[in-house]
Amino acid sequence: MDDNFKSVKQNEKFSILNGVASTIVASTSNNYFSLFAISVLGATNYQVGLISSLPQFIGMFAMIIGSFILSRLEEKKKFTAISILFTRLFVFSMVFIMFVPPEYRSWVFVLLIGLMNFPGSFMLLSWQSLIGDLIPDQRRNSFFSERNRILTIVGMITTFLMGIILQQFDKANPLPYQILFFIAFVFGIVEVYYLFKHVEHKKEKPVKPIKQKRLTLKWDVFKDKRFVIFLICSLYFNFTWQMAWSLFNIYQIKYAYANGLWISLFTVANQISQVISYKWWGRMADKHGNAKMLIFVSLGMASAPLLTVLSTNLYYLIVVNVFTGLFVAGTVLILFNQLLEVTKEENRSSYIANYNILLAIIGFIAPQFGVFLLEISNINIAMTTSTIFRASSAFVFIWLYISLKKKYPASPLMLNQK
Repeated sequence: MDDNFKSVKQNEKFSILNGVASTIVASTSNNYFSLFAISVLGATNYQVGLISSLPQFIGMFAMIIGSFILSRLEEKKKFTAISILFTRLFVFSMVFIMFVPPEYRSWVFVLLIGLMNFPGSFMLLSWQSLIGDLIPDQRRNSFFSERNRILTIVGMITTFLMGIILQQFDKANPLPYQILFFIAFVFGIVEVYYLFKHVEHKKEKPVKPIKQKRLTLKWDVFKDKRFVIFLICSLYFNFTWQMAWSLFNIYQIKYAYANGLWISLFTVANQISQVISYKWWGRMADKHGNAKMLIFVSLGMASAPLLTVLSTNLYYLIVVNVFTGLFVAGTVLILFNQLLEVTKEENRSSYIANYNILLAIIGFIAPQFGVFLLEISNINIAMTTSTIFRASSAFVFIWLYISLKKKYPASPLMLNQK
């Protein structure tokens, strides 16, 4: 028992260090993809939309392949580490994007971002499954709230420093972005190092392997009603959430004329409120249950698009990001913990794979739908529509809460609810 507790604590430590490196990677690359595409490469609205949606489309196929690979692995750590490395190699390739003929640069950049999500989907799927095995149920809310708080602080500091660096250069100068992409790759190596430090116990092979396992891994999860109810609700919420992702970038850069420093300040403002709210969301989820808290999360997230388009004043947009960051923290923490709660440990990889495959379809459609609304109307109508859609997801989560409470009162999902 003591050895098991020791390995859990060790895994928590290295998970945080691994997450710190991963956060630095995102803070020096992903955060500035849209700004680089618009300001340096001259990307269109459609191409900016593809930056959000194409990775999801490619990831859908990766999830199918990854689910079969993971179902055959006795150990997931090595596969996760290799997936991380290949994902970061795509970031490294972006350093050389300016060597591509000008007329093809924006399309090559979009394609690189899309293809990067092939190993990136392996990375996400295997990490979620691995960490679900390594961190016990009773420690998840407290650990992930603390982990997310630390990573958000790191992301906030890194993003602010990167914004200051970008401010020293002309908005259309590619050099600072190339430097950031290289830094991201270096920390990607650090990320792999700390992933290997995790302690993973090899799973024993079953004495009598089931011949049809390959087929049942794909469909059996849909017989679990708890999972299916959560799946429907989560997919609807993610559609309403993701349809505005590209719109925020377009509004901030093309309408509010934000440069690298302001984009960094928006991100930092959002992250500050995440830092101060992660523990609160964790405590509330422990007290009331994840299903109930998702109702409040969705209502808070609904305010973001409408509040954003009320003004192009950059200082005002910082305040909006502070407010909306409170609910982003709840979304990230509670959705992930809810997913782990409605999945069974013995075939969690299959649950997560199917969930992420369907989520990838939504992730491809939703941003394109948002850009489509922008093209046929204007930014105000598109963002207001997003707010209405997001608010409607609160009713979906009410259905989730009531359904689970009535049909599954003794399930783990409801144990914490009062």
